[in-house]
Amino acid sequence: MTQSVQDSRKAVFDVENVGGIDQTSVEIPPGVTVLTGKNATNRTSFLQSIMAAMGSTNVSIKGDADEARVELTYDGETYERTLTRAGTETVEKNGSGYLEDPSVADLFSFLLETNEARQAVAVGDDLRELIMRPVDTDEITAEIERVEREKGELNEEIAALESLKRELPNLEQRRSRLRDEIEETEAELAEVEEQIDESGRDVEETRQEQEKLESKLDELRECRADLRSVRSDIDRQQESIDALRSERTELSDELEEAEADDGDDVAGIDARIDRLREEKRQLNSETNDLQSVINFNEQMLAGGNDTVVDAVQSDGAGTTEDGGDITEQLLSDDDSITCWTCGTGVDSADIERTLDQLRDLRKQKLNEVSSLEDELAELKSKQRERQQRQQRIRSLQQKLDDIEREIETRESRLEDLREDRSDLTDEVEALEAEVEDLRTEDFGDILDLHKEANQLQFELDEKESELESLTEEIESKEEQIVAEDELREERDELVDELTDLRTRIDQIESEAVEQFNEHMEEVLDILGYDNISRIWIERIETTVREGRKKVDKTVFELHVVRSTESGAAYEDTVDHLSESEREVTGLIFALAGYLVHDLYEDVPFMLLDSLEAIDSERIASLVDYFSGYADHLVVALLPEDAQALSDDYARVESI
Repeated sequence: MTQSVQDSRKAVFDVENVGGIDQTSVEIPPGVTVLTGKNATNRTSFLQSIMAAMGSTNVSIKGDADEARVELTYDGETYERTLTRAGTETVEKNGSGYLEDPSVADLFSFLLETNEARQAVAVGDDLRELIMRPVDTDEITAEIERVEREKGELNEEIAALESLKRELPNLEQRRSRLRDEIEETEAELAEVEEQIDESGRDVEETRQEQEKLESKLDELRECRADLRSVRSDIDRQQESIDALRSERTELSDELEEAEADDGDDVAGIDARIDRLREEKRQLNSETNDLQSVINFNEQMLAGGNDTVVDAVQSDGAGTTEDGGDITEQLLSDDDSITCWTCGTGVDSADIERTLDQLRDLRKQKLNEVSSLEDELAELKSKQRERQQRQQRIRSLQQKLDDIEREIETRESRLEDLREDRSDLTDEVEALEAEVEDLRTEDFGDILDLHKEANQLQFELDEKESELESLTEEIESKEEQIVAEDELREERDELVDELTDLRTRIDQIESEAVEQFNEHMEEVLDILGYDNISRIWIERIETTVREGRKKVDKTVFELHVVRSTESGAAYEDTVDHLSESEREVTGLIFALAGYLVHDLYEDVPFMLLDSLEAIDSERIASLVDYFSGYADHLVVALLPEDAQALSDDYARVESI
């Protein structure tokens, strides 16, 4: 690697007011960097500074400051963030970190003592839930439902095309028969017209009467055509009215059912939501106050505010009777510290116990908040359901009104058509009577021929019209059938997409288990714990109850296999792991999450802290193992533990 590339990959951090840090500037080169020093030397505070630069808000602001600032210069870019305190939370005031969304890195890359993934083994958390937390399973489920709907629609279209293909032979046969019938009718008409022509040559003297008769016959034919058209319109209107009435009945039933279900106590639900919100606001306020107290005392225990202690000591309690410095006497006793409220010496364990009680109380308050949020979510769900029912009721009522108006319009039109039919029937009868009056004994045969010709012409027109419609229908169906191959290809693509979506969660779960088991086996072999043969995760399906129903759920079951001096293997429990074994197992679980979610592609820093439970040689081996997975591995160690690490690793001894 050239010197310019090495320089560009160096990370320079300028930090103010993070944890116990007043102000500092630290350079982190690529590879492993060891932060070494005694306790209370701001190593953890600097790790939090790196997290802040990455975009995390899991950062403590210095006790006597309202804001913290971190600036990172890395890979030719500069990232600056200012953080401020808001109750118990640390929030971004301005600027932006290296990562747009640091939540996954908080879980699997920033492995400080309180890291949730690292602690999962020790506290018995749901390992599967932690691994899958960054995966939006709801979005995947919604996408599966969308693709299934599209596939269902395509299946319906393909099935419709299959039905069309089955209909085509019958349609072709009908068209062939129609063509034959048209040829026969044309032949009959030609024969009759020839007879008319021959008869006309014999009765020139009756031509005037013939023309008059032909005119009446044409008029009669047109009137009959109008009558048939009106009758067809009547049938169509009646069918439409029947369909609308059927739809009206269905909508009325649906409306009645919706109105019957709409019986929630709206005012009661709204009032309950308001009460729960007020209770939640009060609990959040109490929780924030408790966290502020806890944070302040934790910082004081860590030596984060010497100014307060000095002020308390100087207030009449700065020296002993013999003139000795109380501070020096207190510092000489590792178990006693100066109380920052009264200035007297107290046992640090007493303060820790009080802090534990405050933490338990805060946890209890948080549980109450969680219960309130669950109840609020249920009530809001009821609100939404009722709003949806109300919207559906309004929609149904509007549709019913529209249908009523449509029925009225069509019934009015139907009445008009029936009147037209009656008038046309009367007109046909009158024309037929006039035609009969024009018949004479000498002209009877030619009259019959003209009537026959008129009838044949009418039949011919109808058959040709039917043939035209049938041909258009066949061509339309043939055009639709051409698209079947494209629809099948599109459906195959959706099937592949469905398979990918349905297996995506399984793939992530399987990869997480595989990564953990593989790395756990390698690390156990490297670290050489005496009687641990194997620590592994088994992915199993189990049935659990959620509300009133039972559902299948995937869980990660952690197994510990030990061996006796004789070499016999037996199953042990996680509870029996030593503190060192639990720490290593938690770190490997976090590493599995780091690899499964490809954090090495986007997160250049992995952080390790609080490894004191592991002996020095094993820490060195563990750091060597982790060093291959991140561009920058930053480890906070005590000096005695840091000595076991390679001299090639960069070291930072003063922050």
